[in-house]
Amino acid sequence: MNDDLKRFSLTQTDAVQWLQGLPNESVDLIVTDPPYESLEKHRAVGTTTRLKHSKSSSNDWFRIFPNGRFPELFRQVYRVLRKNSHFYLFCDHETFFVVKPMAEAAGFRFWKPLVWDKQLIGMGYHYRSRHEFVLFFEKGRRRLADLGVPDVLSYRRVVNGYPTEKPLSLLNVLVAQSSIPGELVADPFCGSGTTLAAAVSQGRRAMGGDIAVSAIERSLDRLNGLDAARCAEKELLIAC
Repeated sequence: MNDDLKRFSLTQTDAVQWLQGLPNESVDLIVTDPPYESLEKHRAVGTTTRLKHSKSSSNDWFRIFPNGRFPELFRQVYRVLRKNSHFYLFCDHETFFVVKPMAEAAGFRFWKPLVWDKQLIGMGYHYRSRHEFVLFFEKGRRRLADLGVPDVLSYRRVVNGYPTEKPLSLLNVLVAQSSIPGELVADPFCGSGTTLAAAVSQGRRAMGGDIAVSAIERSLDRLNGLDAARCAEKELLIAC
């Protein structure tokens, strides 16, 4: 495949180790969704069925990223991001209060939590959840592409997908808001590759890492499919 068409790379490794291998100020945007500690608590008490082998999911439970490792993660994220860039972190209400001060200590400016309205109610016992937070951080100053986008983003959650998979339509908004074509978008917990797919489909370059082999395989299939479609489209345009 031509280099101008293949615009992504994937690495199977620990998130922090992967970031440590990237040069200083080499990335334009990071959007990621770590498998935070509180997910394990939800699984243990039976308030989620999407994170293990079950009728709702054919995927294995993945390794948790401990809260105690977030400071080193944020230090590396801050180091590899260029000046005047954004960082989006998906998390729940418990992780929000743990990680926000850690990210600020690493140097980030915290703007606000975005709310992802999943449109479908989840499991639970007390006021069952249908939302998730996306923490919006900034390094330096960067203007959003569209100042009219609200802080509540309503996109139906993915059903029967990869564990905690996010809808492509949601990631398309974040990528479009905080990057331009040709820039590099990275995700150190790439999962099924939704962030990378949003980046590639909008003309950005993409890099992803994940400790799970299944995640890399899923992302590779997805991104190769996008590149194959772009190849076919380019050949059709040349033929015309």
